[in-house]
Parts: sequence; C-alpha cells; structure tokens
Amino acid sequence: MKPIIECVPNFSEGKNKVVIDQISQAIAETEGVSLLNVDPGAATNRTVVTFTGHPDAVVEAAFRGIKKAAELIDMTKHKGEHPRMGATDVCPLIPISGITMEETAKYAEKLGERVGEELNIPVYLYEAAAKKPERQNLATIRAGEYEGFFQKITDPEWKPDFGPAVMNAQSGATVIGARDFLVAYNVNLNTVSERKANSVAFDVREAGRVMKKGETIMRDENGEALREPGKLKCVKGIGWFIEEYGIAQVSMNLTNLQVTSLHEAFEACCESATRRGMRVTGSELVGLVPKNVMLEAGRYFLKKQGRSTGVSEKELIFIAVKSLGLDELTPFDPMERVIEYKMASANQNPLVQKTLTDFADTTASESPAPGGGSVSAYVGALGAALGTMVANLSAGKKGWEKQIGYFSDFADKGQSIKDKLLYLVDEDTRAFNAIITAVRMPKATDEEKQLRKNAMHEATRYAIQIPLEVMKTAFDAFDLVDAMVKKGNVNSISDAGVGGLCLKTAIYGAYLNVKINCAGFDDENYVRTVNEEAENILEEAIKKEKAIVKAVEKSIQP
Repeated sequence: MKPIIECVPNFSEGKNKVVIDQISQAIAETEGVSLLNVDPGAATNRTVVTFTGHPDAVVEAAFRGIKKAAELIDMTKHKGEHPRMGATDVCPLIPISGITMEETAKYAEKLGERVGEELNIPVYLYEAAAKKPERQNLATIRAGEYEGFFQKITDPEWKPDFGPAVMNAQSGATVIGARDFLVAYNVNLNTVSERKANSVAFDVREAGRVMKKGETIMRDENGEALREPGKLKCVKGIGWFIEEYGIAQVSMNLTNLQVTSLHEAFEACCESATRRGMRVTGSELVGLVPKNVMLEAGRYFLKKQGRSTGVSEKELIFIAVKSLGLDELTPFDPMERVIEYKMASANQNPLVQKTLTDFADTTASESPAPGGGSVSAYVGALGAALGTMVANLSAGKKGWEKQIGYFSDFADKGQSIKDKLLYLVDEDTRAFNAIITAVRMPKATDEEKQLRKNAMHEATRYAIQIPLEVMKTAFDAFDLVDAMVKKGNVNSISDAGVGGLCLKTAIYGAYLNVKINCAGFDDENYVRTVNEEAENILEEAIKKEKAIVKAVEKSIQP
C-alpha cells in the first residue's frame, strides 16, 4: 500500500485573505499533495490547513507553507483568542495508510531539522516525535505563548530540538510532530460568559480543574496543585467567547477518538451545561473529520431515537450533522468536511454515480464496458438493498420495539454488503479496462513483449478475482434475506423474495464472468481452484434462492 500521511498546520492568521491564500497556494502547488481544506477563523486569528499525499511530498509542502508564513506573518502584531507561539504554531503529521507512526515521526524530524536550519526558526518536536517525555504534550511546550518564549527559550531545559536557541521575533517558534488523528471541536453555548464556558470545559476535559479551599489552591506534599479530574479521557478543553459569533464556546481537542468519541464529548457538554443553567445550541468542527466518526455519531443518535441504524451513509451523516448542530453557525457540507469524501476523486466511481437511465443507456451503448460483470454486481446490490429495506421496516414496526436490535443488526450487515457490491460495479469495469490497456501495450521488442505478457497476466487474474468477489459478497446477503423471509414484516415478504432472486442472478452472472475470464488463462492450478470455488458458491446459491422463493410463495398463498 502506498504510504499516505496527512498534515494539518495551524497558521497564526485568520483574517487576511491575501496572506491565507498565499500560504495555501504554496502548499497546493507542491507536486504530489492534495489540498483538502482551508479553515480560517477570524476570532482565533488562526487558519487550519489540511492536505495529504506521499510523505516526501507532504514534507516539502509543509516546508513551503511554513516558509511562506514566516515571510508574511509578523508575530509582534498578532492577537487572537487561540493560544499560539509562532507564525506556524503547530505542524502535525498524521499517518493515514501504508505507514507506521514511528515512520511518520521520522518524517516530522526531517521537516523540523530543515525548518530550523534553513528558516532559522526554533523548532520543538512533540507527541510521537518528541525526544523528551516532557515535550510530548503540545500545551506544555506552548505554555507562555509567543510573548513568554523570549525568556523561556533561554532556559537550557527549553533549548529547541532544531534551530537557534533565540526567539525569532517575527516568526516565533514552531512545534512539529507526529500524532494520531485529532479532532478540533467547539461546542456552542447560549451564553456570552467565558467564565461559564470555562466551567463546562473544566467539567469535561481530562485535566479537570484545580482544587481550591475557599480561594486557596490545595497542594500535595510536593507543592503540586491538586486537581479534580474531568469526565472525559483524552480531551483537552478551554472556554472562550467568540466575538465573530457573539457566543461562548467550549473548545476541545479530542486526541484519541477510540477513547472519547465526538458524540460523547457533545453529550458531556450538554449534561454539564444543563446542570449549570445553560443550553448547548450546536457545535462546529475545525478542519476535516474521519468518516467513521460521523457514522458512529449518526448510529448513536438513531439508537437514542429507537430507530434502526442500518441506513445509508448519507442518512447517518445527516443525522449526525443535525443532532450535533454542526450547521448552526455555518453550512456543513460532508463532501468538503469528511476526509474520505474530500480525498476521493470525482470520477472514482463514475458508473454508480450515474442516474438509472444513464446507467442503462451506457450499458446499452456500443462500448463493451460496463458489461455483465458490472451489471451482476449492481443486481446484487439491489438484492442486498431489498433485504435491508425489509429489516428497517421490521425494526420500525409498531409493537416490535423489543426486536429493534435484531433487525438493526441485519440492516447494518445489508448496508455493508450493498456498499461493497456498489464498489465492485466500477471495479469490474476498471478490471476490464486494465486488460484493454495491456492488450494495447507495444510489442516490437522482446522486452516489450515480456512486459505486455506480464501486464496481461496480472490484469486477467484481477479480472477473474473481481467477479469471484461479487459472488462471495452477494452470497453473504442470503442470510439477511432468509432471516427477513422467516421473521421480517410479513407485508414485505415479497420484497425479500425479490431480493433473493436478485442475489442468485448476481451470483450466476458473476459466475459466467469468472468462467469466461478463466478460459485460456495460463495458470492452470489457479483456474482449477477458482472454478471449483465458483461452482460451489453457485450450487449453494441456487439452493438458497429456491428455498426463499418457496417460503415466499407459501406465505402469500390465498
């Protein structure tokens, strides 16, 4: 898997569009990176930029962004609500795929060294890249902020990891590191009181609040202030007033989403605010968010409503946005704010993005693709969708409230199968196109002939694997359809029956594609194994479809 990392630098400018655009452009023009989001905040006077790519390209783009920020931002004149210590306040690298955290940390170190040496900016490494345990926490490094760092940097304990041990007056200092995905999240309150917002922040953040007796801070035997921990682990937070919106917010960083989720942080703020006589009116995400975070939130709120969670991704995200109030202050477009959607190419799945009419017209055209393989995958998706529909209708049936979990689990499974089959619709066409590309390769020399032969071999093997995967995936949906025929809403039993017919059609169609692609393939052992597996799946599918149709016909007899 090709290594991909994300970089989310925070630049200390959120008002001057010309400056923001120049920094963003320096990043976007770097070959090999995708600029995903630029999120300026006027009140915080801070812009969060998100981009992804190969680690080498990301490091180069980050350096260019930091360099441009150092040229354009004068920290001696900077004011803003958010804590900061430099023109580029913090620049984290985040492993996305095909790379470990340890490897990502090495890239952070490489970037830090270059920034320190070439730009003369003091650099501190944090999180997974930290050289000292006490420098893992960003807040610890940043303490004192820009104004306090002129003195702090002279302390031998706070000598930078790279760059001069003298504060750069114009650019300040920068923190660079490697960390897990962090969600910056603000919860809106119906108050203008920063003090009241802070009280909620102290209730929920892991660090909690300092314990006092009267006005006196309570301390342990070592003189350290005693703290009353907050409710949520792996959450940092403060309260602030945002003049731009005219409200106070609880501003949080969720540093480990496996420990504390987005919806858990939201609910904790709601509980604290209510207890303190306030109300949460909505929330906002800063930058991008992983898709699964939104899906989990959608499922949580659907369960809270007593509804099935086996709905489409689109509906889950809609429920999450509305339940969290993410569109209260500004519009929230999932295609722009969810990282997987933003990274996806506009033409990644051209077939499934077509209307039904366009799909049929494209299939009917003189082009050989899409063909039977793609159509088989789509018919399978419809079969899984029909089973899922019956599961959702059954989960919502009056008087069946105690069975919601049973039907919701089946609906979840159906959605997963449906989504995979929709992916295979386009993947089958891509596999066919790969064969065409191999056929068209030059074959004038012995070397070209060998390269063409190798490409043909790999492309044909993949063209066999895809319809076989369609067979396996569609077959997995029989359990769903069978359960809906036996236990689902009887008024929809015919729909489940049609679902079974679709699944058998999908499997039979994919079987024919396996067979034709195996014909003449030069790996006899592979062909034998694949044919045996395909024939077994088809045989079992025919049995299951017959049993389902028989049960449906028996049920609907007058």
